[in-house]
Amino acid sequence: MATVPCPYCYHGIDSSALAFQCRGIGAPGVDGCRRAKDPERERRTGFVDEVLPTFLPESRWARRRDEAECPRCSGTTRVRACPVCHTPLPRAFVGSRSPMVGLVGGKGAGKTVYLTVLNQQLRTEVRRRFDADIRLVGDRQTGETSTKAYLERYENALFDHRQLFESTRAADGGRKEPLVLEWRQPRRSFGRERLQSTLLSFYDTAGEDLTSQATVHTQAYLGSAAGMIVLLDPWQLPGVRDHLDVPDAAVTGADGPLDVLTRVTELLAVNSATDRRGRVTTPIAVAFAKIDALFPELDASGPLFHPGREGPGYDEETGRAIHEYVGSLLASYGADDIDALLRHSYRDFRYFAVSALGEPPNYEGKKVHARGVRPFRVEEPLLWLLHRLGVIDRSVA
Repeated sequence: MATVPCPYCYHGIDSSALAFQCRGIGAPGVDGCRRAKDPERERRTGFVDEVLPTFLPESRWARRRDEAECPRCSGTTRVRACPVCHTPLPRAFVGSRSPMVGLVGGKGAGKTVYLTVLNQQLRTEVRRRFDADIRLVGDRQTGETSTKAYLERYENALFDHRQLFESTRAADGGRKEPLVLEWRQPRRSFGRERLQSTLLSFYDTAGEDLTSQATVHTQAYLGSAAGMIVLLDPWQLPGVRDHLDVPDAAVTGADGPLDVLTRVTELLAVNSATDRRGRVTTPIAVAFAKIDALFPELDASGPLFHPGREGPGYDEETGRAIHEYVGSLLASYGADDIDALLRHSYRDFRYFAVSALGEPPNYEGKKVHARGVRPFRVEEPLLWLLHRLGVIDRSVA
């Protein structure tokens, strides 16, 4: 039986034999089911609101049908749900690809700001570029009452009020709800065009969840990830502060990039596939955030400022040039130990330099620059992963 990870609890499940959730509409003459707390969903995901009951048809054949009858109220339903955590699943989950993309980084790396801006870019600029339908799915995400509430809280803070927000809270017992998007776009296969759906599940870790090897091992999602984005703070590199006047309020993490990468690598080496040389086969995008602070130090004619190819697809040529350029920066800042760790631990990794805000904010006042949010290459780590996972194509000249 082929399994894929549930985008909400990360357990491997058979996407063609899912559970069902009652709609609360009973058969004629029968009262529909009422909402109540689901202890299993709370235990698996931390979701505490009242929900309609989830059930698993007795026969495996019945689980593969599109419709089922609730055993309590005899009402029919077509709402599918994870048989482990009982979270309702988008209809696209059945028969679709569902790669889980992990997002990790040390405290102060700017993961929540990055994830917020990335999602805004996906639903606007990237959607238009790929002629895709990209939208949030799910009845509740990231601790808010709805995906709309999530967007209103974080995107409005950044884009409308130009206000930075507090650091991500640590996960309660290793459980926190992810952000799930559906990516639909036309793909040509065997001479015919068809609509391909892919679910992307992002999980934003708090920096505190990576402060020790013990807490890293509580994050079950890392072992289920099809690809990883590791966001690192370049101000923690040993040679950067010798070149830049870094404000004290901007440096909030205690662990350097090498410490974070070492802990993540240890977990992936235990829980993910490895090749004959013991290298992790999960592709990993290593993105140095807040790169705008280094702009005065960087070559304005270098590949980082090259616009790259337009059109749907990952620009491999520009991406490779940026990878090599960032690698040379690590050596110049005395951080070549990071490169050694990655080369010997991963079969497939790539460097990126990104800025969610585009310009340094006022860290003391927690304010975005007066010119507003101007994202710089924030989507490229994800596009590279989607290319490696076969979701999107490579750009051609």
